[in-house]
Amino acid sequence: MKNKVVVIGAGPGGYVAALRASAMGGEVTVIEKENPGGTCLNWGCIPSKIMKTSADTYLRLLEAESFGIEIKDQSGGRGGVVFSPDINAIMARKEKILETQRKGILSLLQNGKISYEKGRAYIKKEGIVTIDTDGNEKDIAFDSLIIATGTEPLDIPAFSFDGDAILSSNNLLSLKKLPESIVIVGGGVIGCEFACILSAMGVKVTVVEAMSRLLPLPSVDESCSRVLQREMKKRKIKFITDQVVKSAEKKDGTLLITLEVSPFVEPGKASKIKPQVLESEKMAVCIGRSPNTSGLGLENIGLATDERGWIPVNERMETSVNGVYAIGDILGPKRIMLAHVASHEGMVAASNAMGVSEKMDYSAVPGAIFTMPEIGNVGLTEAEAVEKNIDVTCTTVNFRTLGKAQAMGEIAGEAKIVAENKTGKVLGVHITGPHATDLIAEGTLAVKAGLTVSDLAHTIHAHPTLAEIMSEAALKGAGMAIHG
Repeated sequence: MKNKVVVIGAGPGGYVAALRASAMGGEVTVIEKENPGGTCLNWGCIPSKIMKTSADTYLRLLEAESFGIEIKDQSGGRGGVVFSPDINAIMARKEKILETQRKGILSLLQNGKISYEKGRAYIKKEGIVTIDTDGNEKDIAFDSLIIATGTEPLDIPAFSFDGDAILSSNNLLSLKKLPESIVIVGGGVIGCEFACILSAMGVKVTVVEAMSRLLPLPSVDESCSRVLQREMKKRKIKFITDQVVKSAEKKDGTLLITLEVSPFVEPGKASKIKPQVLESEKMAVCIGRSPNTSGLGLENIGLATDERGWIPVNERMETSVNGVYAIGDILGPKRIMLAHVASHEGMVAASNAMGVSEKMDYSAVPGAIFTMPEIGNVGLTEAEAVEKNIDVTCTTVNFRTLGKAQAMGEIAGEAKIVAENKTGKVLGVHITGPHATDLIAEGTLAVKAGLTVSDLAHTIHAHPTLAEIMSEAALKGAGMAIHG
């Protein structure tokens, strides 16, 4: 008899888990209450990248003359050549691409002989999940259950989302009109990405961050934050650190946003920070996610969450209930909340559900931040290495040393390698610059395989390419610097 596997959620974790379990011989059912692809495809990674591509293209058009492209007005001086972002056209393109991707996922599931059910799932009792579709209920039996229900934007009661003046990240991906000005609350990944996108499209952007730097994540080296902040200043993106939003009041068609000193600021520094009031057309709140565990019926099988609603699991992705697994963002910030991590967790969970023992390895997880310039990171930061008392050498090379970067006109940024002094082993790679999110793959392989800076230095990199940044940084780290 086939192992019956039910997966709740068809995001990048859920549908990958389903495909893996089916390929291993399982009888698999996937239940999804909305569209396949989860947050990543519908409200995150992909739509924001579609918007960023439009923003990048618009900036290129504005810079065309600097690349030797003459733009002529054929209207006899009547302003026939006008470049401006059309947000409705951008959104239409977005929906077209998303629909293609959704169909692709459904086709994968169909080809994998996986049953796809649309509706709201809840666990009725041990071994039974009920699907509620507009009041019609259907029971599905399972031997193994994989929970991949993800998260939604965290709503702050003091300035709750209204979809008009106060926006969530989801609202930003459904704009019908570009605002003249916006305050983005939260200088993390989502906040900084949207700040760059909207600023490129002509919106006056201010970012408010509670910590002392933008992208204040343990996995992001401080050097990456410094470069990004410098480039954001050049783009006239204002950012305010060490403060938080106290209140937002609507007045005469605008928002009055009152700031106060962040609770994370040291007492000695707090007295030097002056609270202020910002005036803006819109405010976007990008400061966290909340788990989609409500109404799942976890209590019916005795599965307890932590105090914030996240589901605890072990390295095999097993919950405290036998035969029940959880993957992806529903695990919370104690794990790594990234789409590609969810997919890998899905494969691990599916393998264990099908009787093949696997453990999740988080030692070499790349991060990709689509700001302007992009940021890619993997492994230890310099600060983390120091905290762990590891004797390291950190080598940095600027993108401006590369011929390809000069030819592209994208010279801002740098690559940094964190390597153990004793062995030369690459412990971390942090890249800020053009196509950093693609270039980080080599750094991820280096960290995963335990390669040394010498290994990278003696690897021939094609010229002229942006990939040479890794070669230059490694050559410098191995004491053989050429251009770097």
